[in-house]
Amino acid sequence: MGSAIDYGEFEEGRHVNYWDLDRAIRRELRRIYAADEFAWAEPRLSEFGDVVGHTVADNADYVDDHGPELETYDKHGDVVNRVRYPAELLETERLAYDRGIVADAFEAPPGRDEPMPLAHNLAMQYLLSYADPGFDCPVAMTAGAALVLEKFDDGSLSEYYEALTSRDYEAVIEGAMFLTEKQGGSDVGATETRAEYDEEADCWRLTGEKWFCSNIDAEGTLALARTEDAPEGTDGLSMFLVPHADPDAAGGPWTKGDRLEDGPLDPDAVNEQRYRRLKDKLGTISVPTGEVELEGAKAYLVGEEERGFKEMTEMLNLERLSNAAASCGIMGRALLESKIHAANREAFGETIDQYPLMREDLVDMAVDHEAATAFVFEVARLFSERERAERGAEPRSAESTSGGTASAGEGAEDAYRLMRLLIPVAKLRTARMAVDTASYAMEVQGGNGYVDDFVTNRLLRDAQVLPIWEGTENILSLDVLRALEREDAHEPFREAVERRLESVTHPALEDAAETVESEFHDLETALVTLAGEDAEYAQLSAKRLAHYVFDVFTAALLLEEAQAKIEDGEGRLALVANRFVANELEDRDARGITSGDRFALESFDAVVRYEAISVADLEAVPTV
Repeated sequence: MGSAIDYGEFEEGRHVNYWDLDRAIRRELRRIYAADEFAWAEPRLSEFGDVVGHTVADNADYVDDHGPELETYDKHGDVVNRVRYPAELLETERLAYDRGIVADAFEAPPGRDEPMPLAHNLAMQYLLSYADPGFDCPVAMTAGAALVLEKFDDGSLSEYYEALTSRDYEAVIEGAMFLTEKQGGSDVGATETRAEYDEEADCWRLTGEKWFCSNIDAEGTLALARTEDAPEGTDGLSMFLVPHADPDAAGGPWTKGDRLEDGPLDPDAVNEQRYRRLKDKLGTISVPTGEVELEGAKAYLVGEEERGFKEMTEMLNLERLSNAAASCGIMGRALLESKIHAANREAFGETIDQYPLMREDLVDMAVDHEAATAFVFEVARLFSERERAERGAEPRSAESTSGGTASAGEGAEDAYRLMRLLIPVAKLRTARMAVDTASYAMEVQGGNGYVDDFVTNRLLRDAQVLPIWEGTENILSLDVLRALEREDAHEPFREAVERRLESVTHPALEDAAETVESEFHDLETALVTLAGEDAEYAQLSAKRLAHYVFDVFTAALLLEEAQAKIEDGEGRLALVANRFVANELEDRDARGITSGDRFALESFDAVVRYEAISVADLEAVPTV
């Protein structure tokens, strides 16, 4: 993986190549991609990491101070719903969409005979979120809307699908998902928006209010509404595509090129909706979020009536994974800024990365980042395998070009059941980790980290929405219970953990593997206990259970990866895996103070700077 990185060579975490400096994402994608996929993707991801590290990083800081602005009415009082975007954000959009950030996972990109796995879209979102997690929201929803149309459209909305998945920025439209209503919040079943069919116009018309609408002016917006005589609750909801422009007056989807060439829509071409205002938000300024009144807006039914919520969950699964990938990207940038600052900042005659407390902090931030990234992209692999199977493609081996293997080969049904459990866990845990990591990165910077001139201020503000978007921690914890109850997800989960632990044989991993196996048995006991308890007690325990699932699965995954790397003669990942197990699963007497643990001091260069460790050297390195 190359020599150790000297972070003292850099002034700050911009004007660098994020792909080159993030060996965790490189390792994980090499593991989960087929060999031909990785060979095609690596130079493109490197080029994208360079663009994000230079142009997008600078654009994002400008946009944070000069974000989109809404003009609801023109000077004559007519509704125009115009969102004005700074040129820097438009440049970022072009840089991302022209590089296939959405398109490559849906249509075969140049040089390939088939699309890349959806994990590739998530990998590009990860890199994008090093610089602009706010803009990643429209990217994620564009991919999500495309996935829904691919699955459920009968072909009547092919123009919208083609525009959502275009590789040409001029032809692109973006997606959005309008779920939240003021009276409902997380209770989507409380949706009051109504849909009535207009025979004369040959379309549906939606009337109601949506309260928290990110990417407010998207042309490919998906919204839930209740048709006449539909039952209450989520069972009565149908899904509709609601264009920003009146589709008849605009002559089809209103693309990025139309917007740039023609300017704002004529009031007669505006769909029957009114954007009341943009929210004044803590962060994610680059995505305009507002309130929308649907006033008989033209809309098209997607899929079947009264199956909208079930169909929307397909988009929600991808959105939650996108949220988790963005969390990992923020963690990566926060860690990078901390490493560089600590390697350059002198205090009391030494750079601060020489002091034991800072060394321990940086080690544990690095371990958290690698653990989160491993978990998220393993779930991305499962998601990709399931989607590939649904498209009718042959399952792909995720055999690593470096000789290790991922635990591929699950049937599509088992992959679905396992991902149904792990997706809410991924979003729940990594969002919290992103907030904690960004917060500490601000502290590493000292007073500078607290002011707008330095990026850690924005990283924390942007990260803070991640536990809220796509379901709060409580909502996701309840979803974990549903996955266990309705999908019997514990069965593929048990098989996946056991398979990984069985692969771990090296003595350097032995103690950690025994700890994980013991905790795994305790987790199984917890699952059996909850299955026999009443619903109230199960809900009370749901959040602890979700975090327990993350810790055990991630530990087993890292140990499996470390074993594969040991077989290739590389020992560094064993240090990361052992540290994760020690931090998350071991009980330590006197909180570890009496243990004599010097791991952070003796393993700092390996964990933080990616210094190579031979397998023979593992015996000389403490394992906790």
